[in-house]
This record gives sequence, structure tokens and C-alpha cells, in this order.
Amino acid sequence: MAEDRRRVELTRTSTGNYQARNQAGVTVEVGISEDLFSPVELLLAAIGACSAIDVDVVTSRRAEPTDFRVEVSGDKTTDESDGARMQDIVVDFTALFGDDEKAGEAAGLVERLVRLSHDKDCTVSRTVELPTRLRMDVAGRTVAGS
Repeated sequence: MAEDRRRVELTRTSTGNYQARNQAGVTVEVGISEDLFSPVELLLAAIGACSAIDVDVVTSRRAEPTDFRVEVSGDKTTDESDGARMQDIVVDFTALFGDDEKAGEAAGLVERLVRLSHDKDCTVSRTVELPTRLRMDVAGRTVAGS
């Protein structure tokens, strides 16, 4: 199994709000303020973006889309046994191309590429769907998870 460790660091900017920074130094704001993405919205965006990139990179080699959008939705639930979580997540693609032969080729690839992204290529959705170990540490000491 190939491993490629990824890391982001979050720094508090105010109560409930954070700046996430990746190893390249790129930042995104996340939090409870109405003008920020919530953590759940970022999760949904990550799922959609991961698969969108998988599909876009291949189809764009044939033709530039005239419209390419991905809507990701899901139900946030909380219960006694499983706590808070998202379920029934749906990723809905709209990928339209022109009328020429290359555009037709690109359009013809979309469903297969979406399936391939779901079944194999999208690290984000695969991580959400498969059992994934998650450990929570405080100052390097494990307090929850495996």
C-alpha cells in the first residue's frame, strides 16, 4: 500500500472560527460565523471537488465544458447511539459540452468517470464510505479513537 501523508493545521482566529493552512501555505477560513464555510460544508465541498476534478481533468482533454457544476447534499442527523453525522450524501453532476464530435466524446465519458471516481479514484469519498481509523490526541496523547 502506497502512503502519502497529508497534513493541515488549524489556527483559531476567534471563538469558533479557524484558519486552515496546508503544507503549501494555502489557507481557507472555516467556522461558525455566517460568512464562513462550516466544517460540514467543507466536507461536502471536498467530496464534490474531489470527484469533479477526476471527471473534469479527463473530459477537458477532449472538450471544454459549457457548464460544469456539482451539487452535494446530505442529511445531518444526531442520535443517541451514533452521535452527530452526515448520511444519505448525494453528489449530482451537471456536465454539458458543445455540439461537435469532441464534445460528444467528452459527454459520453461522464457517467463512466463518475462511477470510477466513486468506486476507486476519489480519496475523499472513498475515505467517507470506507471504515477509516480516526484518532484524537491532546498534546500528542491519544484521548479518543484508535
